[in-house]
Amino acid sequence: QVQLVESGGGLVQPGGSLRLSCAASGSIFSINAMGWYRRAPGKERELVAGITAGGTTNDADSVSGRFTISKGNAKNTVYLQMNSLTPEDTAVYYCKADRVLDSTGGTYDYWGQGTQVTVSS
Repeated sequence: QVQLVESGGGLVQPGGSLRLSCAASGSIFSINAMGWYRRAPGKERELVAGITAGGTTNDADSVSGRFTISKGNAKNTVYLQMNSLTPEDTAVYYCKADRVLDSTGGTYDYWGQGTQVTVSS
């Protein structure tokens, strides 16, 4: 069993900052990449930022220069530092682990339960 647990969402004023955390636990041998996605009301889920096992990152144009994805010191942990937040960033943010090699020898993708981020004055 592999679980992803997110934390750090909440209500913040425009221009403010939040940091999201995601920790993957369970019978994990390796993870190919981890990323953050979001789904705003009435919109499709979209990739926000990702980071590979080797540390290569990518992010959406809409958040480039404001959001930063990074690995934590703890194994299988990633963070999303979000600065200069705007109301358009309001969404449920989901953590995803890609191609997780687990104790069964198979590789699977896993999603967290999501954390709400609301940017409003």
